[in-house]
Amino acid sequence: MATSSDYPVKYKADSPDIIDKYIIEPIDYAYADRRDIDITIRHPEYTSVCPMTGLPDYGCITIQYRPNRKIAELKSLKYYFLQYRNVGIFYEHLVNRILDDLVAVLEPKRMEVTGEFTSRGGITAQTSAVYEESA
Repeated sequence: MATSSDYPVKYKADSPDIIDKYIIEPIDYAYADRRDIDITIRHPEYTSVCPMTGLPDYGCITIQYRPNRKIAELKSLKYYFLQYRNVGIFYEHLVNRILDDLVAVLEPKRMEVTGEFTSRGGITAQTSAVYEESA
């Protein structure tokens, strides 16, 4: 009788190295010299794959930030997220990677990235990472 070990996993996830943060287009924040603004962006259709099994991961990515001089153009942010579709990445690494990429491109005053992931095996997960500009 065949066992699961007789059927090696044939799925190979893409590496996070394929993600290009510079696909995100920064836009000048026209009110930077007048006032701060807090921005919340939600991407409820996020998907990637588990790096161990190749099974799909789904969730909602929420970005909350206070821009300095640049804001994210949303269509380019959508294309940034689409790059993760076949990437194998753990939740904890994902939110940190997104945060690092957005901070590098937008240079905000403050930013928090949260991932709320759908149940897998009866377990849900939520992870967050925060950046605050040095004084």
